[in-house]
Amino acid sequence: MVAVAPFGYHPAMTQQGTRVSRGLIRFGTGTVQGLEVLGLILITIATVVAGAQEVVRMVSVMQVTLADLLLLFIYLEVLTMVGIYLESGALPVRMPLYIAIVALARHLILDMKSMTEWTLIASAAAIVLLAAAVLVIRYGHVRFPYDTAVPTDETKPGRV
Repeated sequence: MVAVAPFGYHPAMTQQGTRVSRGLIRFGTGTVQGLEVLGLILITIATVVAGAQEVVRMVSVMQVTLADLLLLFIYLEVLTMVGIYLESGALPVRMPLYIAIVALARHLILDMKSMTEWTLIASAAAIVLLAAAVLVIRYGHVRFPYDTAVPTDETKPGRV
């Protein structure tokens, strides 16, 4: 019995189609990576400007409060998160959780007098919930560690 190729199938067309799709995938991946870097640059610039504005404000009023320090700490955490992402290409899930905990603590410090009891309880519960999430994630990393072996140029397959 003779095997019949599907209608419109030709080996040369398949190879060319594969080349085109690989090219499109490379283009799409490069575009997304470029947009990621552009976004990270914009986040970095905005964070540095916001931090500088906060320092100028503190100097102009000649007063530094705990809320100001927590805000600067949030800015530093954002910059650290951007640095880690640029260095490793991955974003640790804990970083945004830490930022959220500090932001909620700052919110409590600034607005405690104007908060209702239920708002205060909800904010405190949110902090406890985020802290518990950090503990669960850390436990998971200890109990089920990632494979941290990143191939170098010398250990990549196909290198002589």
